[in-house]
Amino acid sequence: MKKFLNTIPRAFVIPLFLIGGVLSGLGGYTVYMSRAHSYLSDEPTTCINCHIMVPYYKSWENSSHAIWTKCYDCHLPHNNVISTYAYKAMDGMYHSAVFTMRAEPQSIRARDSRKNIIMENCIRCHTQLNTEFVNTGMISYAQSTKGDGKACWDCHRGVPHTTINSLSSTPSAVAPLPKSPVPEWLKNVMDRSKTK
Repeated sequence: MKKFLNTIPRAFVIPLFLIGGVLSGLGGYTVYMSRAHSYLSDEPTTCINCHIMVPYYKSWENSSHAIWTKCYDCHLPHNNVISTYAYKAMDGMYHSAVFTMRAEPQSIRARDSRKNIIMENCIRCHTQLNTEFVNTGMISYAQSTKGDGKACWDCHRGVPHTTINSLSSTPSAVAPLPKSPVPEWLKNVMDRSKTK
């Protein structure tokens, strides 16, 4: 580090540290305000950090699946921890880009690559039902797109999100808002400046 600092003219050392400090501070603030740490958990309330997910959260919360599953049980692969977190990170980056750019669709639908994961998870949880009781056979989502069978949701349309298909179709869906990341002392300062 000392050699590196000796190669930089002295006039640039302090501005470089200032710029580095500002960038680090802004990065840390962004991570804190976006609740980035919450995405490492498996709590369904993490999904409603984005308000657009509230109808889907509420429909899941009131379904029979809420007792037995969490969002990740259906929406992430379960073959190993690495792929689970890799998909979680990819989806998180995709969602944050879409929501930041205000490009979210009116009706959120799973992409084809994710539909395969969802169907694999349906089969994973309901294998005994499908093989021993109703004998529907086990097909993949890829096979269903070729007409070799049906995807699980072709028959079970309302599972677990009922017929919810957009934010506007559920205007009264209210979920608990996540606790504000703004510290109390800063709220007090802001409140005092409003009253002046």
